[in-house]
Amino acid sequence: MLDTPSLDIVCLCADWCGTCREYAQVFEALQQALPAHRYRWIDIEDEADALGDIDIETFPTLLVAHGGRVLFAGPVLPRLGDAQRLIEVQAEVARRQTWPSPVSLGLPVDQQAAFTQLAQALHAAR
Repeated sequence: MLDTPSLDIVCLCADWCGTCREYAQVFEALQQALPAHRYRWIDIEDEADALGDIDIETFPTLLVAHGGRVLFAGPVLPRLGDAQRLIEVQAEVARRQTWPSPVSLGLPVDQQAAFTQLAQALHAAR
C-alpha cells in the first residue's frame, strides 16, 4: 500500500463560538489520532489577514487541502469519528490524485478562489 499523503487541515473558528470551543478538543484528538498531517487552528478574528476573502457563515469550518488543492471546505460537527473519516477519505483522494472538481465542492466561485488561495499559501509556507 502506498504511503498516505500529508494533508493541510485547517479549522477556521472564532473564540466567541461555543461550538468552536467544543471542536477544539475534537481537533486536538484528531491530531493525535492522525499525526501524519499538518494541522492549523485559525481564529478568524485574530488572523483575518491570513483568510483573505473567505467568508465563514457556519462555525467551525474545516479546510482540507493537499499540495495547494482544496479537497474539502465546509462546516463540521464536533464529532471525532466524523472528522477522522473525513480526513481518511480525503487522504485517499490525494493518494489516488482523484481531485474534486470545483463544482463538486459546492462553494460559490469567489469562495472557491479564496479557499484555494489559503490552501496554496499554507502549502507554500511549508
